[in-house]
Amino acid sequence: MWSTTKISILFLLGVILLGNATPGLALVRRYKFVLGNSAHTRLCTNKTMLTINGQFPGPTIYARKGDLVIVDLYNRASHNITIHWHGVKMPRYPWSDGPEYVTQCPVSPGTKFSQRIVLSDEEGTLWWHAHSEWSRASVYGALIILPLKNETYPFPKPHAEVPLLLGEWWNADVQEVMEEFMASGGDPNISDAFLINGQPGDLYSCSTQDTFKLSVEFGKTYLIRMVNAVMNNIMFFRIANHSITVVGTDAAYTKPLTSDYITISPGQTIDFLLTADQPPSHYYMASRVYASAGFSDNTTTTGILEYAGNYTAPPSPALPTLPQFNDTTSSVNFTNRLRSLANAKYPVDVPLNITETLYFTLSINLRPCPNDTVCDGPLQERFLASVNNVTMVLPKTAILEAYYRGMGAGVYETDFPDNPPFRFNYTQGFVPIDLWRPENGTSVNVIKYNSNVELVFQGTNTVGGIDHPMHLHGYSFYVVGSGFGNFNRRRDPQNYNLVDPPLMETIAVPVNGWTAIRFKANNPGVWFMHCHFERHVSWGMGMVFIVKNGKRPEERLLPPPSDLPRC
Repeated sequence: MWSTTKISILFLLGVILLGNATPGLALVRRYKFVLGNSAHTRLCTNKTMLTINGQFPGPTIYARKGDLVIVDLYNRASHNITIHWHGVKMPRYPWSDGPEYVTQCPVSPGTKFSQRIVLSDEEGTLWWHAHSEWSRASVYGALIILPLKNETYPFPKPHAEVPLLLGEWWNADVQEVMEEFMASGGDPNISDAFLINGQPGDLYSCSTQDTFKLSVEFGKTYLIRMVNAVMNNIMFFRIANHSITVVGTDAAYTKPLTSDYITISPGQTIDFLLTADQPPSHYYMASRVYASAGFSDNTTTTGILEYAGNYTAPPSPALPTLPQFNDTTSSVNFTNRLRSLANAKYPVDVPLNITETLYFTLSINLRPCPNDTVCDGPLQERFLASVNNVTMVLPKTAILEAYYRGMGAGVYETDFPDNPPFRFNYTQGFVPIDLWRPENGTSVNVIKYNSNVELVFQGTNTVGGIDHPMHLHGYSFYVVGSGFGNFNRRRDPQNYNLVDPPLMETIAVPVNGWTAIRFKANNPGVWFMHCHFERHVSWGMGMVFIVKNGKRPEERLLPPPSDLPRC
């Protein structure tokens, strides 16, 4: 449910001070989101689960570049909730960003929160999802940001546009799944099926009717807007006998990239063109896990590409051959081929004179369970995770509000380290067990306004190495380099791509490898950064940046809304 009202940008500037909004006319679009429990059936299992407006996946939001979207969120369930607008920078307005106890307290049952989603330079596909506990398993949807009304895409206009969301289904209650693994200290139970637009596909039992179907006409081209809303897995995707052309990721355009498969991290979006150029028939589209480590569901979700016309459909569609589930080379090579357009209309602005250099290790950790109890992790210990050996512990109130009101003492510390607390061979075959122990902390890293930041993520092999899809709230960043092994400060920057690196907000750091990103810290506020594997952030793989105010009024954090939820 939505409405639009045309207002001048001068009004926007006067009322909400959108310093980065697009000149000319903007729209205010309003949606009503009602969180409730609704009944759904997959795999012949009936269950009641949290949804928005009773829809699974949730409603798609449409807007144009520079618009203001207001979402009135009503909590009519029995569970706290927050909603995050994944990839929206929210210039100077983190109050609606969503992560619980970082930028806001949750919206409690029986209450309402009107979130102002401030769009700026984003153009393409993003998404929204719950950002409290594991509610995003069923509370998510697409956010599609179209070009300005008189603008066109930097590629031929497609015949049609289709959102395609990868998700998951648990026969069990997801809240119980989360509570069980957090109590036991082990890994969570895996889901029972992966989904394409909420449907598992007919390779799963009891699912012949639960298959997403996409009808196409021969010779026409379609823009597919893909979101990976899966909880804990990077996914491979392929359409039988068809190639695709990637034209965007994370609401930023890319140079056309032709491929016969896609690798997409949880949290990431990819826009691609599909031309219906094969003999009219039925073809499977399929997706399954890429997993370098850990225990994952190795099943395959499918949809069916159906050509229009008169022909005899095969008894079973052609099934694509996907990369092997542990094919790290295929996963990394796809991501490394992404490039920004870097032309006159869509220039890049990679920071060159770096003023803030950060080096963050990403680790899976263990800790003995208290009082000689036995946990379900390796060595009968508890799984944890960390950034620079700090396992994040969320406070009982929101960090943003404490910062804004100058009441941070007792809520957070400002000592999050710029570098690991100790050096070792991060990716050696076996890391000594005494290096597996993290420290708990609710600490932030403070950055001066307008700093040119380079951050190198360094994967480690503590407990066991694995990829980490890292997501930064409030910013997009340029991915200027990556590699395997330990980052070498003297050698590796010589191979950075500073010409046309992709602009992203979620990037998979390769298993036992590193990734370098750059961004200008020109968005004041409190911004969460975390791994987008849900089990990793539950174990503590997250941290918070505070970007300080600049000197001018338009460089300062805006005040909170009057209906900000209270703890």
